[in-house]
Amino acid sequence: MKRYIVLAFLIVLSSSLLSAQDKTSDVGFTPYSIFGIGEMERPGTTYNLSMGGVGIGDRNVRVINIINPAAITARDDKSFMMDFGVTNSNLIYRQGDLKSGKNITNLRNIVATMPIGKHSAFKLGLVPYSNSGYKFVSHETSDELIAQVGDIKNTHYGEGSIYQAFLGGAVTFFDRLSVGADFQYYFGHIDRHSDLDFNTGLNYKDITSGWEYVISAFNLKAGLQYSQPVGSSHEIVFGATYALKTKLKGRSTRYAFATATSSVDTISYDTKKITDYYIPGELGFGFTFKESDRWKIGFDYTRQDWRGMDFEATPSINYSSVTSNNFRVGFEYTPNRYDVRYYSRRITYRAGAYHERTYMSLDGKQITATGLTLGASFPVFRFYNAVNVGIDLGQRGSLSGNLVRERYIVINVGFNLHDIWFIKPLYN
Repeated sequence: MKRYIVLAFLIVLSSSLLSAQDKTSDVGFTPYSIFGIGEMERPGTTYNLSMGGVGIGDRNVRVINIINPAAITARDDKSFMMDFGVTNSNLIYRQGDLKSGKNITNLRNIVATMPIGKHSAFKLGLVPYSNSGYKFVSHETSDELIAQVGDIKNTHYGEGSIYQAFLGGAVTFFDRLSVGADFQYYFGHIDRHSDLDFNTGLNYKDITSGWEYVISAFNLKAGLQYSQPVGSSHEIVFGATYALKTKLKGRSTRYAFATATSSVDTISYDTKKITDYYIPGELGFGFTFKESDRWKIGFDYTRQDWRGMDFEATPSINYSSVTSNNFRVGFEYTPNRYDVRYYSRRITYRAGAYHERTYMSLDGKQITATGLTLGASFPVFRFYNAVNVGIDLGQRGSLSGNLVRERYIVINVGFNLHDIWFIKPLYN
């Protein structure tokens, strides 16, 4: 019965996550998602995110690490594991004297993994890759124009997401070297609107225009990890990942409509195949150093060259795509995982930090994001079942150069399910 309940969770959560891609308020909201393919999601589950996003050189038998494809062989060879998570983002924006805020809750990831053999395993899952969600509203300030046609409202808003589904496998050689690969499928849509509303001008039709992108692509990501014992109780793990550059397929539509009370006139509607857009290759390195089941420290670095990958830019804004560089560091500590008297000593405590130089550049200034993370794993029942909780405190952008400063508090909650499925009974 437990197995059917787990599979039912997987199906229900998958359906919910897929349906969320058409609801801007459910998936993301940041002014910077007006550019490129939107706001990039930080990779990993709640476990990774609470350690600053570390995972390339991390091996952990108690959780699913999806950042490096080679990491899933760190597991019990007769166990089924599943992880699903939710996230709540509390956002505050400021530009000069203007302030606004947003609160968003959404499903974050669904991942499951099972063994193939004693030294091999596979996984499958669904995670968000990027989100586009923003809304800017302004009113015409020219007294002469207002006197002629009345109040005019300009609204720019965007919605949509790109998701990543993946199926991967890994194998360990000589008990130290692990190699894995993920087959990835990107899909989703982005819709960017620009509306012109004549609120009091009855002789004028409202104008709705914009771009819609329907996107899909296949890709391959490879990873490896090497474990080296240090003394009797310490270990260092080196890891590397590389995702190929992949062209985006699909279509882009440029549209414009004029709307009156009882009619809609098509001004333009032009659809064409997407040929010039792509997701660049990503190179990553990382390592962790740990003492058995007690503590661990890790570091990750990733790089992507986005230069030349520009969707239709917003008029009057000097935007360009540049090379992104991400630095992450994390730490975890468990006082005594096997303590039978004090529950608090079995809890795993985590902390981390990150600095991201994003792929967005405005007026020649690259947008950065910096944050601190905290988290903990609370053991539940037997085996490795746990509830993971993480908090991300950070800032994107700044107030200089008329940019938008975005401060956020993101709460991630993940549920790690673990059970023994593949033991042959001795007696029937």
